[in-house]
Amino acid sequence: MTSNLFSSFDPSIKPMIQMNWISMMTATMLLPNKFWTKESRMTMIKNLIKKMMKNEMKPNKNKQMNNLLLASFMLILTNNMMGLTPYTFTSTSHLVVSLSMAMPMWITLMLYGWKNKTNKMFASLLPSGTPTMLMPFMILIETISNLIRPISLSVRLTANMIAGHLLMTLLGNMTQMKTLFMVMTMQMMLMLFEMAVSIIQAYVFTILSTLYSSEIT
Repeated sequence: MTSNLFSSFDPSIKPMIQMNWISMMTATMLLPNKFWTKESRMTMIKNLIKKMMKNEMKPNKNKQMNNLLLASFMLILTNNMMGLTPYTFTSTSHLVVSLSMAMPMWITLMLYGWKNKTNKMFASLLPSGTPTMLMPFMILIETISNLIRPISLSVRLTANMIAGHLLMTLLGNMTQMKTLFMVMTMQMMLMLFEMAVSIIQAYVFTILSTLYSSEIT
């Protein structure tokens, strides 16, 4: 059981084509389109989520950045939800996916900020009211905290996805006839909890990216 605990996170399969990574794109196909005369429930939910996220992104005045963040939110959310279905590869449980979304966004913001708003970027390294003796340490701390932002974003998303799937795998291996009802009840509760975690992690990733963007723009 221990050797197979992380097998659900293994993207390798026997054929040469890595179909597990292609499953990331199938999540976008599940999003409803606008070619119907009457909106479906999925379309209504999608529009409601878009409206809520746009209200949360109001502090960020850059509309292009808001569209990018909204697309990232929908991509993370759909992949998180798809990962909860049986025998489905969870792409967001890999750092190569989460880091590839966080790192380019952070690099873009840094390049834009240091090129166009250099004074503001230097001022952000030193909080106002800092004592003179602590200024070098505060600059060092702020620099390090700025550098680890993409890492913290990606690791937070990946760790939460891995933890939930490991718990569900462990509960699934504990199934016995004597404790079947109790284990099934716990699995149902854990599934509801993981659905909430999937939504929250996509929300946290997007909101933190919005805050980082609003600090510069």
